Amino acid sequence: MSFFPKIRLTAEVENYLHSVYCNNELVAALGDAEAERRFVCLQRRLSHPPSFTTIRVNTRLISRENAKQLLGEEIRKQFPSVIFPIHQHPQLDDLLLIPAIGPRRTLKQHSVQVVVGAQCGNAVLRGAHVYSAGILSASKWMKEGDEVSVYSDIEGKCKRGATEFDGAKVFIGNGIAELSRSEIFCSQSPIKGKGIRMTDPVYLSPSFDNVLPGYIFLQNLPSAVVSHVLDPQPVERVLDMCAAPGGKTTHIATLMNDQGEVIAIEKIAKKVEKIKQNASVLKLHSIRTYCFNSTKAVTQGTSDHAEGAGPPFPPESFDRVLLDAPCSGMGQRPNMAGTLSLKELTSYQPLQRKLFSAAVSLLKPGGTLVYSTCTITLSENEEQVAWALKTFPCLQLQAQCPHIGGAGMAGAGLPPDQLQLLQRFDPSLAVLLDLCDETCEDKDWTLPANTDTIGFFIAKFVKNR
Repeated sequence: MSFFPKIRLTAEVENYLHSVYCNNELVAALGDAEAERRFVCLQRRLSHPPSFTTIRVNTRLISRENAKQLLGEEIRKQFPSVIFPIHQHPQLDDLLLIPAIGPRRTLKQHSVQVVVGAQCGNAVLRGAHVYSAGILSASKWMKEGDEVSVYSDIEGKCKRGATEFDGAKVFIGNGIAELSRSEIFCSQSPIKGKGIRMTDPVYLSPSFDNVLPGYIFLQNLPSAVVSHVLDPQPVERVLDMCAAPGGKTTHIATLMNDQGEVIAIEKIAKKVEKIKQNASVLKLHSIRTYCFNSTKAVTQGTSDHAEGAGPPFPPESFDRVLLDAPCSGMGQRPNMAGTLSLKELTSYQPLQRKLFSAAVSLLKPGGTLVYSTCTITLSENEEQVAWALKTFPCLQLQAQCPHIGGAGMAGAGLPPDQLQLLQRFDPSLAVLLDLCDETCEDKDWTLPANTDTIGFFIAKFVKNR
């Protein structure tokens, strides 16, 4: 098996997504054939990584130009014979983009085989090496130094410690074993650390493990766009309601020049520690983190609230609020096999609405609320916007800057002018790249960089005074 052509989904989830991308409003606008073509493109793109890896530069500590130079030196150490151009995003002055080279479909497959879990396999497709904890199976006589072929288990059926696996698996590249089979699966004291050093992955992409710590932060392009859309100012008090692992939190603090106050809330203690760790590495001091459930972040009644105290907060406490809501994550890439059932996929809307209601209460009149998800469903995106505008007359949709994604998707009953104010990064729109390849002689790298991304959604509101 060379490379899995599209994401593997249960029949009920595939049918559900088909109903989203071929809904009546969309079909009326695009026609049956084009709607179907975009859905097929979506399935194919979700199983592959985006065209570019996005690097956010910590511009408080280093200029983008200096970071680009240092990054180029680091990449040349990893790939002496491969040229990776490093682009500066023309609209976002703190982002660098590096193309992913692949898929390379002609790689030779070795007799010694390793099977890894799906999450590990996804990471390998974006430039990671294989660590021993991610290895499920290895050939019986695998020893350190062997050339091995690595496969991803896409159904979760490979038993840890197996010597071979004939189930559904995807070839993701070749590497060199840095540990023997016995060292990986030793029952007494298995060795942790790098198990396979990837030398010929299906997608060539640099590894950023411990590369320029403090100076750069690996972040998907749409995720970096969110903080720019929020547009936080140094004198303000800003709330990030579901903040882990802290990419957007630290970006907000950086855009504020580490001034003002950034409150980061996350309900899982280990994830709170990750936010603190990222803030420390990036040398940011304006961030205050709290382990708390954001659905309960608004005080009840008129009780006193001490200055500097944590949540719950009084109503209208924040100048800007970011709600990057928990979601089904169906926009994440690469994702060779969706693991959610239809019930799980459609279960997020009530929680998102509870969080949104708290966000509106916490926002000052005249303040800005940005709602975002990393999924592609209408129910978690455009339908939530329609519900919010109906439920909260004080809210008004705002134009976004930058706006480098597409408009919102038809199907939730929003009028065209409101859809234009939304920003949807949708892998199905990468079908336009196929058309460009057929008709354009001079390729503009910004088209795939801005289009062939993870699936993501952004809506920006202002609360009327």
